[in-house]
Amino acid sequence: MGRLYTVTVGARISEVSLSLRDTLARAAAAAVSAAVVAGAVVGYSPQTRDYQLLNRGTAEDRVAVIGDSYTTGTDEGGRGPQSWTAQTWQLLAAQGFKVEPDVAAEGGAGYGIRGNHGNVFEDLTIRAVKRDDALVVFFGSRNDQPVDQARFPVLVGETFQIARRVAPSAKFLVIGPPWPTADPPDVVLAIRDNLRIQARGVGATFIDPLAEGWFVGRPDLIGPDGVHPNDAGHAYLAEKIAPLIRSQLTIPV
Repeated sequence: MGRLYTVTVGARISEVSLSLRDTLARAAAAAVSAAVVAGAVVGYSPQTRDYQLLNRGTAEDRVAVIGDSYTTGTDEGGRGPQSWTAQTWQLLAAQGFKVEPDVAAEGGAGYGIRGNHGNVFEDLTIRAVKRDDALVVFFGSRNDQPVDQARFPVLVGETFQIARRVAPSAKFLVIGPPWPTADPPDVVLAIRDNLRIQARGVGATFIDPLAEGWFVGRPDLIGPDGVHPNDAGHAYLAEKIAPLIRSQLTIPV
């Protein structure tokens, strides 16, 4: 009986078996595919990118400041939190700008005159300017009056070039020397003119306090020595300079 069964219905059994095997194979393949898809979905994680978006609150702009006693503050005013720099950072922060400042200033210093600690602006530039600075600010200096004005442009140009080599992508803001009266000496006007020319040579923005009359007619902003700003004078400088710095910074927070 077993042999007859095999001969008589073997072909049909084979067909059924083949059909069953195909069905099972398709089912198994479908199950595997489903498992793979499910595994892929369960195991999926978004691809991360190795960069930061330049959106609000993600970056601080490095700002270097080079200056003289108008920046350090003096016994007349502008020491510590009363300095124009400290007040400028506060004004910028209130307007939504994060700044990481590095201020290098020295009383008596200029581009060609050594200050109280033996430094010129070139030395202060080397100290303060960093490669990733967004902005470098130069302020002054009336201290350069004794410098030979034929050599002065060379000293200024060398200082600017050092800053450019250190911080190739930084913007430059060059602020000439202010004067508390409407009749600055001719040598101060020459300093201003030479600074403007050298600033243009490096693509800097140049600001002329003499032409704009900073401190003119405002003796209340100058200390008893008749030269240096008092605390109110430093607040005045901050109100003048903060918008200038803000205009150079492109990433608000």
